Amino acid sequence: MASVDIALLGATGFTGALTADYLSTHLPDGATWAVAGRNQAKLEAVADHVEAQGGVRPEIISADTGNADSMAALARSTRVLVTTVGPYVQLGEPAVKAAAEAGIAYVDLTGEPEFVDQMWLKYHAVAEQTGAKLVHACGFDSIPYDLGVLFTVEQMPEDVPIDVKGYIRAGGTASGGTFHSAVGAFSRLREARKAAAERKRLEPRPEGRRIRGGGSLGRGAAGKGWAMPLPTIDPQVVLRSARSLDRYGPEFTYSHFAQFKKLPMMAATLAGGAVVLAAAQLGPTRSALLKLKAQGDGPDEAKRASSWFNLRLIAQGGGRTVTTEVSGGDPGYTETAKMLSESALCLAFDDVPKVSGQTTTAVAMGDALIERLQAAGITFRTL
Repeated sequence: MASVDIALLGATGFTGALTADYLSTHLPDGATWAVAGRNQAKLEAVADHVEAQGGVRPEIISADTGNADSMAALARSTRVLVTTVGPYVQLGEPAVKAAAEAGIAYVDLTGEPEFVDQMWLKYHAVAEQTGAKLVHACGFDSIPYDLGVLFTVEQMPEDVPIDVKGYIRAGGTASGGTFHSAVGAFSRLREARKAAAERKRLEPRPEGRRIRGGGSLGRGAAGKGWAMPLPTIDPQVVLRSARSLDRYGPEFTYSHFAQFKKLPMMAATLAGGAVVLAAAQLGPTRSALLKLKAQGDGPDEAKRASSWFNLRLIAQGGGRTVTTEVSGGDPGYTETAKMLSESALCLAFDDVPKVSGQTTTAVAMGDALIERLQAAGITFRTL
């Protein structure tokens, strides 16, 4: 029997600490939670900090991702397991395995497509059998897009082909952990393609419905600025939700873009990405890249306070056009900790769909999580 409602693995890291702060001050009355990890002293320091800030003091659970028995015990001790321990492709599997086998809910912050595909291949069937909910990408990757598209589609006519284009603009600073995950993903493109191909071969597709991605370089939303297709995990998550939910219509297309005010800015971003991608392919240059940022580094409170994101979604279908906006503050950390925490709280305490296996935020939580995020200050609105 679970001893706590929510357990957080990784609370001593940069984003984990922000998540601990948020969770400790947003639990419903009588709810219980824990922080888990290897370093008892650091976990005690987290507990002392959140208590001093007026939050609910967590229990402390000893858990080591390198010890399967301790991870299994952690999963059995909670109803929802939250993990911020990455890079996920290197460090994330033990938590997924433990949650799947224990039949509990699991949420993480990964933006790594290879990791998500590998976990589907290894644990989706297990989770379906045990009733576990495995919900990846519960931060800036990919909640604004996944729930933003759901919010938009729900305002469209039913049973008609729907085309949605998403344009993201943001201002913020990446942490060391995010940078390390990105470089790692760039260095494993071959492995990622292999995992994606194997998943595509095995994963059923909806019958009688057509779901696809799209997008090419061109003008931005409403013909303003410039737009570049983003090959991130976000459109993959949106399309998986569309395959699972008939409300997205008989034909559904999603195109995912980064929007820029000026063409030179977009060109510079493309060039910079190409340099990092090339450098990540070779061991020596990859090591040099990773030394640029330490894993525990992140933007300070003042920098986070000035950061922001804005997602514009334009949907067409059935003779109707709907434009919506999802917006908020610091995308990578403040709002990501909020989104991850509210996902865990939603799964622990709200009336959510009875689904199991590896799933998405739109399928597992949907409108219940949108309402939570709106109440927490993230804007979902129709323009």
